[in-house]
Parts: sequence; C-alpha cells; structure tokens
Amino acid sequence: MPVRTKQIAESADGAGVGAATRAARGGRALGGLGASCHPLPAAAVTLFAAVLAVAAGHSPPGVFLVAGAVAAGQLSVGWCNDRADLGRDLATGRRDKPLVAGTVSAAAVARAAGAALLLCVPLSLAAGPLAGAVHLAGVAAAWGYNLRLKGTVVSWAPYALAFGLLPAFVTLGLPGAPWPPPWLMAAAALLGAGAHFANVLPDIDDDLATGVVGLPQRLGARRSAVLAGLLVLGSTAALVAGPPGRVTAYGWVLLGATATALLLALRRPAGRLPFLTVTAVAGADVILLAAELRP
Repeated sequence: MPVRTKQIAESADGAGVGAATRAARGGRALGGLGASCHPLPAAAVTLFAAVLAVAAGHSPPGVFLVAGAVAAGQLSVGWCNDRADLGRDLATGRRDKPLVAGTVSAAAVARAAGAALLLCVPLSLAAGPLAGAVHLAGVAAAWGYNLRLKGTVVSWAPYALAFGLLPAFVTLGLPGAPWPPPWLMAAAALLGAGAHFANVLPDIDDDLATGVVGLPQRLGARRSAVLAGLLVLGSTAALVAGPPGRVTAYGWVLLGATATALLLALRRPAGRLPFLTVTAVAGADVILLAAELRP
C-alpha cells in the first residue's frame, strides 16, 4: 500500500474509533441522565395522575396535558434532588448514583432540571390558571424539600403538600374548575407523608453522617417505619370511609390488605421493602381514587 493511501486509511480508522468512543460516551451520559431523574417514582406519579385524569372525565388531550405537566415536574424534581445531594453522595461513596459514578456531569443534570422546570410551567398553566398554580405550588414544595427542607423537622410537609394537591390539579382542569372533596386531598397528603418516611428509611445512617437531620432521621428507623405505616394506613382508611354511602367490598379488602402488607414490610425497616410496599399500596389506592372521581 502506498504511504499516502496508508495514512488516509489509518486516519479514517482513527476517526471511526473516535466517533464510536464519542457515541459510547454520549450513550452513557444519556443513560446516567435518565437514571438520575429517579425514574421509578417519576413514572409512578405520572401514571397515577394520568389514571386520575381519565377517571375524572378529561378528554384524551386533557389526559396527555395532565400527564405531560406532571412528568415535567417530576423530572425536574428528580434531577434537582440528585444535583442537590451530590456533595453528600460523594461523602458517603454512593457509587450507585450516576453523578458519583461520573456517567453524567453535574452541569448536565442541573441544565436538565432547569429545562424540565421551564417546560412544566406552560404545561401546567395550559390546564387553567388555578389548576396550573396548584400544580406549580406542589412542584415548588418538592424543590423546597430538595434545596432546604430535607434537613429540617418539617421535611414531611413538602411531600404532604405536593401529593395532597395532585388530585386538585386533576379536577381543577375540568370545566367549572371543581375542587376535589377534602377527604380525597387528605388521603393523598397522608400517602405522600407516609412515602417520605418510607423512602428515607434505607438512607438514615448516611443522612445522619452528612448532617441531614429531617424528622425521620430524628425519630430513627424503627419509629419512622411505624409512622410510615400508620400514615399510609390512614390514607387508605380516608379513601375507604370518606365517600358517602356504604363501604364497598373492594374498600374493605384494600384496607385489610394494606394493614397486612405494612405489618410484613415493617419487620425490615432498614431496607427498600417498606418503600416498595407503599408504592404498591399507592397503586391500589389510585384504583379506589379513580372510582371515586368518576363523573
């Protein structure tokens, strides 16, 4: 092979390898960005909101609008959370976090959080001024938790507020902008507060080591696990007993199943089982919520 031809071939090979390397890095960065948004909770809350929107009588475009606004808000909260926790995650060696592992940059996560938040604003307001304001208040509460309230005695309050306002966002976007019944908002708020206590359980020791002293950390794993169970059980009880009329068979079964599942899960308060149990109970609760919201 002539020298010039050989040089061209080697240059082409090098360019191909460089392009492949850049593509692999880009793929890892996108994967890290996806993992750092807390995809399971974000998807669960978005799905729950979409189910409620269908049950409440939204048109298909209205359902997509609700789901889009909630998804944008949840993505912004998830990315904000990982970026805000970076220093603490580095201190405790959380290699399961993409930012700590280096698969995505802090700047990229911060930009993604800001972009999702900006997108959330018009999507929320498109449902109506009052509905949009309610949803944005919930998103603001979640950002407040990430940036300041996580390490305070009122760490539970943003969860209670954000979850409690979610049914209101769904119903206020309907014609006439009706508010949901108070018992429904109370049930959602109790579920949110319970999710907070259950979600924190596996990380209490790491949180204390890095100076995060919210209410669950002050109470300790055992008492926080018990309180999480009581809050979630209270949420289910509000859904079962709140609506007028007789309690349905599904309601009684749900209440009994919730109590049993929580008792079993709380035997291991330090693991992820309590949080996964709360997520499963939330799914069952949403079925009951959907039935109550049907016009």
